[in-house]
Amino acid sequence: MSSVLTMQPPKEYLFKHKGFYFQPDLATAEYIDSLEDFEIRDSDVFLVTYPKSGTAWTQNILSLIYHEGHRNGTEDTDLMDRVPWVEYNIRSMDYIHRPSPRLFASHLPYYLVPKGLRNKRAKVIYVSRNPKDVLVSYYHFSRVAAKFETAGDFGSFMEKFLAGEVLASSWLDHVEGWYAHKDDFNILFLTYEEMKKDLRRSVLKVCSFLGKNVSEEELQDVVDKATFDKMRMDPRTNYENMPPEILEKGKGHYLRKGTVGDWKNIMTVAQNERFDNVLKKRMQNLPLRYCWDINDDLPS
Repeated sequence: MSSVLTMQPPKEYLFKHKGFYFQPDLATAEYIDSLEDFEIRDSDVFLVTYPKSGTAWTQNILSLIYHEGHRNGTEDTDLMDRVPWVEYNIRSMDYIHRPSPRLFASHLPYYLVPKGLRNKRAKVIYVSRNPKDVLVSYYHFSRVAAKFETAGDFGSFMEKFLAGEVLASSWLDHVEGWYAHKDDFNILFLTYEEMKKDLRRSVLKVCSFLGKNVSEEELQDVVDKATFDKMRMDPRTNYENMPPEILEKGKGHYLRKGTVGDWKNIMTVAQNERFDNVLKKRMQNLPLRYCWDINDDLPS
């Protein structure tokens, strides 16, 4: 799919491969291509998101479900080790010999993930979030991410976001692509907003999809430890141990607000209208529905 605008990002911050923007110092075109033949196991779980859509939150939920040591606090292992990025092997892990069940996170578009996922082996959880909140969260994150181009003012960043000229390219292309090809995968769709509205129900939905039977006590423990306030205070889940060459220390935290409707605090009326003009028409064709304020009801 083509971008709605044409703006060229600085080459030193992004590189485009097969229509998708990556970070050049964390991945290569050759490595991305090699993922096509990455051997998939039936027990693998892939969490797929567009950036700033609840990735760390769902990584934490998966870790709490699968790792009792995370739930009871006996293991001091952070999310980067428990649910590593498949396209950005930051800690040079041996993914091939990693013990099952392997949990992976990814921002990849549907057409660049391992082909083994397309025969419905393994499971994919796709989490999306209303794009105005994604934009605002992405903007704030870009101000603390050492590898990102300087964010500049919000209006300029919004234009790049609308053009798909940011890391992970177009939000709409990403969501549309995964949903349009849902029948190729064993996939569960969740939205950030339904997780905020009813976390317990969302965790139960994830457990059911994964075939994980948890006791009521275990379920409540997962829900309690997966709340935003608990995660923000836990350095294992707030990426406090991220290398300084990736996240600059002292400029803010990876987890910032975690709210629904924060876009209203930064977008002007004109910017909101501009955003709607670019995205909302195509969004009307999406079967996924988002609430735009925490006080809104979830779409049925």
